[in-house]
Amino acid sequence: MGEHARCWVHMERQIHALASFTEPQRRAKALTQSRIWWLYNDIKGWCLDPTPRRARELARRFDRIVGMKTRFVTLDRLLARIRTDRQSFLKILQRPDIPVHTNGSENDIRSVVTRRKISGGTHSDQGRAARDTMLSMMKTCNKLGASFWDYLGDRLGIPSSKILPLPVLLAAR
Repeated sequence: MGEHARCWVHMERQIHALASFTEPQRRAKALTQSRIWWLYNDIKGWCLDPTPRRARELARRFDRIVGMKTRFVTLDRLLARIRTDRQSFLKILQRPDIPVHTNGSENDIRSVVTRRKISGGTHSDQGRAARDTMLSMMKTCNKLGASFWDYLGDRLGIPSSKILPLPVLLAAR
């Protein structure tokens, strides 16, 4: 199983969704958001040239941000929840090759979510597994610039243009 990290975009989205009613709450929320985005951009830059010393600095900045006391109780509680998941958010500092956000993965499954909302989902575990397998192959072919239907036809023995196996296409990329 692959290594996963928490998505920074989703973390900030929770802060963005907080309802602030007073000017001090709005300022605390805006300050927290700006610090998170600043750190997020610095982490993305660090991934291009990772060093252990800089990773420690970025981790300390994360700790300062999520350790802030803002006097905005809802925001302080959310920061405490984020702080409890520190290791997952900072996994990027150990593995700069993993994505810092999950937007690509979310876009890949968007069609499944839309279909599920319309049709109510599949009726069985086998149906879900079949749908997930076909969608995965379709998305992979699309990303590799190969025709899904040609790929499927080739694998089922239907005469068409010869398509290389997906592992070969991936390796060539």
